[in-house]
Amino acid sequence: MASAKILVVDDEPSIVSTLKAYLEQEGYTTDIASNGPAALRAARAFTPDLIVLDVMLPGMDGFEVLQQVRRESDVYVLMLTAKSSETDKIVGLSVGADDYMTKPFSPRELVARVKAVLRRGRNSAQPETVLVFHRLRIDPGARRSWKDGAPVDLTSLEFDLLYTLARHRGRVLSREQIIEQVWGSDYYGDERVVDVHLGHLRKKVEDDPAYPALIATIRGAGYRFEDEAL
Repeated sequence: MASAKILVVDDEPSIVSTLKAYLEQEGYTTDIASNGPAALRAARAFTPDLIVLDVMLPGMDGFEVLQQVRRESDVYVLMLTAKSSETDKIVGLSVGADDYMTKPFSPRELVARVKAVLRRGRNSAQPETVLVFHRLRIDPGARRSWKDGAPVDLTSLEFDLLYTLARHRGRVLSREQIIEQVWGSDYYGDERVVDVHLGHLRKKVEDDPAYPALIATIRGAGYRFEDEAL
């Protein structure tokens, strides 16, 4: 996907210029922003395929920018943070980041991460079989889902998670298996991204996310889809 558009958001000119040079050398089209409000304007005008987003930004931090972006788009987001705490990583993933890197980092590694994320393809080809269960109906061709006959508004990633689990109804899928099928075998990030996005999915499909009946957690093993097939 060498013609993809990348938006680089960072307030450190040296990082921006370095990343811009490396990305353009790989054939990507780039745009830049140095603060939160400018990042949102660029995201709307430039319509990037991926955003490299620093957490520490003037005007509005990267988490706030990501929350705003996620209200409008499923664009891939790779977050940069100078902090290595687990809390920052989990917050980034929970808000909707696809991957993250801790500063300082190798520009070559970041380019490799960008390539890996773009290769995944949120809308990668899936079997077109419509899956019909007692409570859920999932149409991969239309990329739409319903619960008890009512549409369920899912992000692309949430849809892929639901469809992957539903296709393997009754089987326990480990985090590694889910990552391979949804994120791709070349995913670099934390396996807990599965837990975070499954949490979002449960809020939309479960009657009570605290006591899930459709997507069960199998302690120490993974997740299992349990809606009854029709």
